[in-house]
Formats: sequence, structure tokens, C-alpha cells
Amino acid sequence: MIEKNISLRTYNTFGFDMEAEYFASFDSITKLSQIIKNNLSKSIFVLGGGSNILLTKNIDGLVVRNEIKGIKIISEDENFVTVESGAGESWHEFVLYCISKNWSGVENLSLIPGSVGASPMQNIGAYGVEIKDVFDYLLAYNLESGETEKFNAEQCQFGYRESIFKQALKGKYVICYVAFKLSKKALKNTTYGAIEDELKKMGIVDPSIQDISNAVIAIRQSKLPDPALIGNAGSFFKNPIVSETLVNQLKEKYPDIPNYPSAIGTRKLAAGWLIEQAGWKGKTFGNYGVHQKQALVLVNYGGGTGKDIYDLSTVIIEDIKTKFNVMLEREVNIM
Repeated sequence: MIEKNISLRTYNTFGFDMEAEYFASFDSITKLSQIIKNNLSKSIFVLGGGSNILLTKNIDGLVVRNEIKGIKIISEDENFVTVESGAGESWHEFVLYCISKNWSGVENLSLIPGSVGASPMQNIGAYGVEIKDVFDYLLAYNLESGETEKFNAEQCQFGYRESIFKQALKGKYVICYVAFKLSKKALKNTTYGAIEDELKKMGIVDPSIQDISNAVIAIRQSKLPDPALIGNAGSFFKNPIVSETLVNQLKEKYPDIPNYPSAIGTRKLAAGWLIEQAGWKGKTFGNYGVHQKQALVLVNYGGGTGKDIYDLSTVIIEDIKTKFNVMLEREVNIM
């Protein structure tokens, strides 16, 4: 059933009260196909968990919310299991399900907001792990042909918080199912970020994947605001990848600047550190601002608008460019 003039306030984690001209939800490919055939609008926008979007205006056209659920084993052997999930499943709930089965590979990605369907689109990542590391395939509905197509990792063209579905195929497919190849033996990736320190605080020497998940959750909860309490979309900016030459230049002025290996000849900088050094952390502008514990997160305290957040992000980008000669990119999708 297609509805008209529906508020999207409860469908985006910033909590902005924008309207969709038309709105419908689907829990199967068959229902999606029926909605597309009955669409009264030319444009279609797919909504998952609403955790990585910034609504700056009402949405003209049809907004479809993906509610395809279900998790099943596709194949398994002594060492690995391939598990397929509906794109409408909560990402964190999916991670917890895998941990309960002792399937390793996604525990470092605990508590990332959003849906399973958004995970390959963004190539989500945290604490040394990205989706591309465990991705097997996805099934996506072609909005033009009405056919369901299968994409492997190479076809998805994964990059840093990127995939072909954010670039060349943006707006042309609806991701319906995603499959991951997970290990039956614990991978225990604990060297990135503060995981080892958190495990020490917990008194754990030989962590299980559940312990690693708990450590990641504790770290995230200590730094990131709960969208149910403060409107936000998590990390608003990507960590910039810059030349080694620029990093060496910055080290002369900032010897302790955090930087991490990337492709040959480049290094990854911490966007949050740059924003904090520039003095933006904790700044408020009435009912919106930069989070007091994590400079990467822009927040709506209630009553702010998408345009407020967008304009703030623009000023921050310009300031970081001026002070560090580094161009930040927004990670969220702007609507």
C-alpha cells in the first residue's frame, strides 16, 4: 500500500520531520515489485535504518522502506559458514546472532547502527574490519528491469566507505539480501584502536568473540551518543586518505598526529582528531552542534534542521582545509 505525505521523523536517526510525497514498505521482493509497478512517481528513494542520511528537505517521489527479514545458512563446512540475511534486519542484531552461533568475522562491527542492506552499500567498517573482508554476495532488485541480480565482491567495487551502489549504480538497485562468509574459528582482531585496552580493563586475557564484541560496544557507548536520546547519524565525516608527503609536513607541526597505513604512498588521518584540534569538539549552536565526546558526530539536540547540520558541516570542511590542507568528505547521504 502506497501512502501519501508521510512524516519521516521516526525513520531517520537525526529525527528531522521531513515528509515523503509517497511512502511504502515491503518485506519481500514480490511486494517490492508490486510497489514499483504501482508507483505514481518517477523517482524512488530506498530507506533502510535511516542511520546514515541527512534530510534537508521533503522528499519528492516515492520512499520505500526495506523490511525484508530472515537469516539462513546457505552453505557450511568444517571451517566456514555462509549466512544470508534479509536486508531489512538490524545490523547489530545480525552481529549478535552470528556471535551466538560462534561465527566470527563481524564482532568488531558491533553496535553500528543501520540495516544489513546498508552494510555493503557503505562498506561499513570499524576497529580494523570492513564488510568487504567477510562479504560473499548480495541479491539486488533492478528497478529498471524488475529482475533480481547477484553481485559478488568484485562487482560491488568496494572502497573506503564506498561501493558501486553509492556511485555508478546509485538509485538503480534495491539491495534485498546480503550473504557473508564467516569463520567457525575465532579470528580475534584486537590490535586496532582501544580494544586491547578495553579488554585489559575488563580483566580478559584470552578473549572470545563475545568479549571482543562487548569491548567494542563499551568503547562505542563511551564516545557516541544514542540516537534514541540525541539525534545523530554516527560518524558524519570519512577519515581522509592523504599523501605521505602531506602527513610528513603535518608531523612537523603536530608530531603526535594519528595516521594509519593505507594504499601505497598514502596514509589515513583521523578526521575526529583534526576537527577536535581545530576547536570544534563540543561546540553548540542553540539546538544543534558537534558532540562533546566525539568530534566526528554532528548532533541535533531537538529543533535543529537538516540545513543547520549541513551548513555546519560545510563550515567545518572549509576550516579543516584552511588549517591542515586536508579536504574532509561527508560520510552520510545528503537528501
